[in-house]
Amino acid sequence: MQTFAIDAVARNAADVKPTELRKQGLVPSVMYGHGVETQSIAVPAAAFRKVFAQAGSSSLIDVKVDAGTPVKALIKDVQVDPLTMTPIHIDFHQVNMKETMHANVPLVFVGESVAVKALGGTLAKSLDHIEVECLPADLPHEIQIDISTLATFDDIITVGSIVLPKGVTTEHDTHAVIATVVAPMTEEELKKLEEESHVGDVTAVKSEADIKKEADAAAEANAATETK
Repeated sequence: MQTFAIDAVARNAADVKPTELRKQGLVPSVMYGHGVETQSIAVPAAAFRKVFAQAGSSSLIDVKVDAGTPVKALIKDVQVDPLTMTPIHIDFHQVNMKETMHANVPLVFVGESVAVKALGGTLAKSLDHIEVECLPADLPHEIQIDISTLATFDDIITVGSIVLPKGVTTEHDTHAVIATVVAPMTEEELKKLEEESHVGDVTAVKSEADIKKEADAAAEANAATETK
């Protein structure tokens, strides 16, 4: 299993403003967890972007604060600047390796569907992640969904039909659909759709001349009212 790590520095939230940290290339952050003291920290922006791109929110990261012992944590939340999309604040959730945890794990679709390739269907994905429960050491980075089982338009992949890694469970509805293949539209359906897209309420269409006449009439009515 690939390991991820990032070095952080402790910060005094009252002494250094977040804007000053960002100018130094650091991202203001906080690390918290069950039974541990919340820490205000800062991490290098460049290093964080690299780790986050690989680990996402479903892989444990070794976070080392100053010269302390690294602790296991998940990236819980990332706030970004709406204009530059750069991270401006990060929440790290420190985990206890002996306690079960909940996390959202992304679903990665692999394989080739006969219903898509040979029958011309379109893969419809209803879920892109599921919440799992496990010990931190058993947390999977991703769960692969093999779409080769979708051979016809009647085939479906549900939460209950996937095989979770050892030690991993989910309370998600087992009947929830993960993926299906939608059949291509028939010529009649395409023709009907095209006809409907061209049909409009022609009585509601007005020319510029009509609009000008209505405006002139309204102006004359207002003028007549004012002279009374």
